[in-house]
Amino acid sequence: MKRLPMRKIRDVLRLSAEGLSTRQIEASLGIGRTTLRGYLARACAAGLSWPLPPDLSETELEQRLFPRTAQETSRQAGQPDWAHIHNELRRKGVTLSLLWEEYRADHPEGYGYSRFCELYTRWEGKLARSGIIRSPVPITSDQ
Repeated sequence: MKRLPMRKIRDVLRLSAEGLSTRQIEASLGIGRTTLRGYLARACAAGLSWPLPPDLSETELEQRLFPRTAQETSRQAGQPDWAHIHNELRRKGVTLSLLWEEYRADHPEGYGYSRFCELYTRWEGKLARSGIIRSPVPITSDQ
């Protein structure tokens, strides 16, 4: 389900409370029926109904409608220390595969090898673009 702006979700809840059918809400707001029903189900599961509490911010509404799952939380906690990995790769005999195996021993639900390599390469690219890592100077015949 594509996330809508919180303003539009508030409109969904308001129009539903006013007694409009899902088809009427769908036509009024220009959103799909499945998306509409998904948001109404989320609001019901979160115990939200119209009118929403006046002190409920958009951030709080989003957190109540989209609570973090255990998997998302564990992924954040299991984020590799890319700087440490980068430094370890400078040592002789250390490979990305070896570092990934150590990472997976500590985080069994962590990234697979290909995703681990992709994320490291992306992180390393950010360093190169920022100028922290300089690419080797090519040797020319003039030198």
